[in-house]
Amino acid sequence: MVTLQLAWKNTIGAGIRTWLNVIVLSVAFVTIIGMQGLYTGMLDRARDAMIRMELGAGQFWHSEYDPYDPFALTESHGPIPTNLQNDVARGDAVPILITQGSIFPEGRIKPILLKGIPPEQTILEMPTKSMVAENDIPALIGNNMAENSGLSVGDYITVRWRDANGTYDAADVRIAHIMETIVQSVDNGQIWLPLDRIYTMTGMEDEATLIVRGEGAANITAAGNWIFRDIGFLTREIDEIQDMSDSSLSIMYFFLLGMGLLAVFDTQVLSLWRRRKEMGTLMALGMTRGTLIRLFTLEGALHAILAILVGAVWGLPLLTWFARTGFTMPEYVEDYGMALGRTMYPTYGAGLVMGTIILVFITVTIVSYLPTRKIAKLEPTDALRGKFS
Repeated sequence: MVTLQLAWKNTIGAGIRTWLNVIVLSVAFVTIIGMQGLYTGMLDRARDAMIRMELGAGQFWHSEYDPYDPFALTESHGPIPTNLQNDVARGDAVPILITQGSIFPEGRIKPILLKGIPPEQTILEMPTKSMVAENDIPALIGNNMAENSGLSVGDYITVRWRDANGTYDAADVRIAHIMETIVQSVDNGQIWLPLDRIYTMTGMEDEATLIVRGEGAANITAAGNWIFRDIGFLTREIDEIQDMSDSSLSIMYFFLLGMGLLAVFDTQVLSLWRRRKEMGTLMALGMTRGTLIRLFTLEGALHAILAILVGAVWGLPLLTWFARTGFTMPEYVEDYGMALGRTMYPTYGAGLVMGTIILVFITVTIVSYLPTRKIAKLEPTDALRGKFS
């Protein structure tokens, strides 16, 4: 307890040197939590939006289906597997038929994907019930598709497609609804139509390209030559981005924390140099070298504790405000193809905060200890004369 009191007195007595170190460390502490929270919140939001809008509880893919191979799309459809038909009939699974098509906005041709989905489905949080026919073909599009094509609700657009026999056909569809979504994989270059209408248009009756499984569906993972893709597989791109982000952020955290640690290290070295006679006096009065090392290490560790407290004072209100208002990104972020959205909201978990506190405390303590190893060779007589042994 005496050592702690003496360390506290010396730390506070150092004045501006202590508070400069504390401020630098608190900036690093709050910045690490803020940046990591932003990336965590961004990716969690993207994953959650994709599951709700597109992925459900997993998907069955036709054996030929590859979302990155448009040339394989014409062959990527087949009858709904027998062991999945009950789930589809109960509404616990949603069949989606995808085919290529073209639209002609403002006199130019634009390739698109036509996707058929049952309007009455409830598994995906898409406003498919808005596709109400009025002696026409109702269509659902996303806000980015509407903006890029200059389409509004009530507009008619000519759609061209090829049926199951490879014959071109065309019809006008009415934009029944424009959905607000951050999931670009259900938005960009896509027009959603009622499944029964796209069956009639393509002649692919009772066929599908993929089947989205709901939470209430039977736990089936094998369906003929259809391939089940679980959520881990379907969100692997987000996991890969998170891994890359963690590596990039680690470098930034290293430099941020490194500045604070360098300041603490310099302070410790300077303190040892300036307080040689004090150390000699303490040793002459009976303080052991081990106690002296603990005293100086404790003084350094107190910088970390003060930095955490100071960071909490100014960082907690700032991070709370940041979590409520979010961080607005430039418009081009929406073209990345991920469910990022324009505004990103950070998420601060207890693990993130506690992990950062432990990281700052341990690294500062280690850096504070390193210069004090010189005390182990210090002779009291040399210290009283202002020399190191």
